[in-house]
Amino acid sequence: MDLVILMPIGAIAALLFAWGKAKVVLSESEGTDLMKKISASIRQGANAYLKRQYTGVAKFFAVVFVIMLGLSFMGQIEIWVPIAFVTGCFFSALSGYVGMKIATNANARTANAASDSLNHGLKVAFSAGSVMGFTVVGLGLLDMSIWYYFLKLVVYAGMPEAEQAVHISALMLTFGMGASMMALFARVGGGIFTKAADVGADLVGKVEAGIPEDDPRNPAVIADNVGDNVGDVAGMGADLYESYAGARLSACALAVSAGFGMKGMAVPMALCAIGIFASIIGTFFVKTGENASQRNLLATLRKGTYIASALVVVGAYFLIQFTFGGEQMGLFWSIVAGLIAGNAIGYFTEYYTSDTYKPTQKLASSSETGSATIIISGLSLGMMSTAIPVIIVGIAVIVSFLVSGGNANFNAGLFGIGLSAVGMLSTLGITLATDAYGPVADNAGGIAEMAGLDESVRERTDALDSLGNTTAATGKGFAIGSAALTALALVAAYVDQCMAIDPDLTLNLSVTNPAVLVGLFVGSALPFVFAAMTMESVGKAAMSIVTEVRRQFREIAGLMEGTAEPDYHTCVDLCTKAAQKEILAPSVMAIVVPLVVGFLLGVDGVTGMLMGATASGFILAIMMSNAGGAWDNAKKYIESGHFGGKGSENHKAAVVGDTVGDPFKDTSGPSINILIKLLSTVSISFAALIVQFSLHLFG
Repeated sequence: MDLVILMPIGAIAALLFAWGKAKVVLSESEGTDLMKKISASIRQGANAYLKRQYTGVAKFFAVVFVIMLGLSFMGQIEIWVPIAFVTGCFFSALSGYVGMKIATNANARTANAASDSLNHGLKVAFSAGSVMGFTVVGLGLLDMSIWYYFLKLVVYAGMPEAEQAVHISALMLTFGMGASMMALFARVGGGIFTKAADVGADLVGKVEAGIPEDDPRNPAVIADNVGDNVGDVAGMGADLYESYAGARLSACALAVSAGFGMKGMAVPMALCAIGIFASIIGTFFVKTGENASQRNLLATLRKGTYIASALVVVGAYFLIQFTFGGEQMGLFWSIVAGLIAGNAIGYFTEYYTSDTYKPTQKLASSSETGSATIIISGLSLGMMSTAIPVIIVGIAVIVSFLVSGGNANFNAGLFGIGLSAVGMLSTLGITLATDAYGPVADNAGGIAEMAGLDESVRERTDALDSLGNTTAATGKGFAIGSAALTALALVAAYVDQCMAIDPDLTLNLSVTNPAVLVGLFVGSALPFVFAAMTMESVGKAAMSIVTEVRRQFREIAGLMEGTAEPDYHTCVDLCTKAAQKEILAPSVMAIVVPLVVGFLLGVDGVTGMLMGATASGFILAIMMSNAGGAWDNAKKYIESGHFGGKGSENHKAAVVGDTVGDPFKDTSGPSINILIKLLSTVSISFAALIVQFSLHLFG
């Protein structure tokens, strides 16, 4: 039996399940006419943003496509690479678009369902998140299925199977570049939009004007709700599509390098399909009772994820047994190591960011002495939170390498590390569902406030929203952890690719080699420069929103009294323009730097750069995401009645902390994990140019 056939079967199952969940969501009532109107405004703003973003991105990608097409005509890359680049862009963008469409149709429906019960609200929001999660994994496997069978049955038909495996794995390894570039544009652009709106709405509305969150008098409130969808749904969908593709492609390439041929390539493909079926089963265990605590809500989501993980373990055992006849059972333990690592990172991310645990509660208490101390404490919390994920990933790498026979066969050990990354992402369908449901719940809370629904509805949506902040932080930790493992596998695949291009190539990857050392320094600095650029972009965009909101409060008579309606459209338009303007520089940097380093320092220098970016980027991303998540939940902890509650001086200090944390957790932090993989995929795609034209300044 050809196990690869499980890949298209899994893809179809995931897309059918997503379609079924979408029907469940759309069958729910949107509530009152006012709720429908508010939801339509959010949907209109999100559609306008994506239309403008995709139009601008299409122009940039067209330029890259033409350059790649020219290189293919010159014989530097295969002709199929630029075409696959486009399909990677398309499916990554489509993943985000589908998720955003269902999220903007689910927000009012979730608020209306929460009028009935907490469990009903959770069901609708989680169903919307499931559409996002299973669309991402379904389209990811569909794209790879089409290319795999096209290359096997058409392009390389007639070749011996061993040669087919070499050619297919090498070519498919370059496919991740399109998905990575689209993910970066979607995540950074969406992050700039959402945080500019959020910061502007909070600073002027909550701190200066003293009005509640999501108050309809706030001119930035619709832009804020639009931002939840374009950043945390569309951007996140494109982001995790890219992670899913990168892990799978690198594992396939390393399987061939280890000598496992087509059988080895089939394992990560089939494992992803097993993960889809396990995730579908896990979703049926996500339900809760009325008046559930945050701890209980977290437990019900965790139950679904853990059940899916357990089912993957069982499926992986039989997969490895069937493929290798019991001779390579170490690969099974590599998969288990990745699964355990992913769940462990998620748990400790939750520990540091949820207000049900001491770190965030202690952070909230630091607001008693003002905004400066809460910022200091938040930075400290974020830095401290990096230690455990680093240890977890380190253990996963060592275990995966050793149990796969890395001491006897180095490439087999690398394949084990690649499989560990695939194992970590195998349950992405349900993991992403628990993450993507958060923005839906956040929007539902905003609609409940703006539509003047009963206070009990807002309490339920706030409970779901607070849980969503934690699951979003958990999802980001999960994505960052998988990015570290995937990036390590991609670095190994890059070295293999260069050696395949020039078998006589001599590598010196010792840190005493100046090329490697300089590459390490450059790579280590890149995530910091990237974070600085994106943070600065949020600051610039937020300033324009703050100025506009202040102007409207000052000039529109009756706005504060609620007798006049604010100009929501202007704020949405300002965020959209700012996001498109600021997105280009950091994205271009991620593409240009690997080529410059490669031409100057050769393969050794690029390898050092990739390792430096992976190490520093992994740690910086965790620090920023966890600090931002903790600041956000510390604010909500105070709003729930602790340390003076809403409107107190403590609350104002917490809002300032949350304002600093917003671009940390929703723009810069989660974008860094895309950066470290994009650097690798660009290096792999242009490996032939780097090998042929590098100056080798150090010999």
